[in-house]
Amino acid sequence: MTLIVLLYALGILLLVTEVLVPGGVIGTVGGILMFIGCVIAFVQYGTGGGMLALLAGLVLVTVAFYIEFRVLPQTRLGRRAFLTKEMTGVSAAFGDEARNLIGKSAEALTLLSPSGYVRIDGRRYEAFCQSGQAPLGSVLEVIGADSFRLIVIQPPAKS
Repeated sequence: MTLIVLLYALGILLLVTEVLVPGGVIGTVGGILMFIGCVIAFVQYGTGGGMLALLAGLVLVTVAFYIEFRVLPQTRLGRRAFLTKEMTGVSAAFGDEARNLIGKSAEALTLLSPSGYVRIDGRRYEAFCQSGQAPLGSVLEVIGADSFRLIVIQPPAKS
């Protein structure tokens, strides 16, 4: 009986820990420990004892999850551990902004080998130098854009 209670206690502790330390492994181990405790209860105490252990395990898991997802988020620790705000930023292609930048001059903020950062009208953009490497500070020309970066070239030297 002590082994069953110990397995259940460790299982619940690991399931609770899983909420604060995500990843899936800790919670899976906790569930397996509780399952082993249930199997031991069936073997040692028969069907009646096993069903009682199974019911106790379900009640414990339900209470633990209720506390974790309903009570804990209302506490100071829970407000720090759970996300409460929605992310509003998006990761998307340039779209209209990129079309407006085509043909403009850009200054290399980093070595483009072939990727790096450029400045256009005081704003920083990720860029890909189609003509290979471009040294820091070089003047480039925007000729297009792919999904998330501008495509630049070194304009030919004027004679």
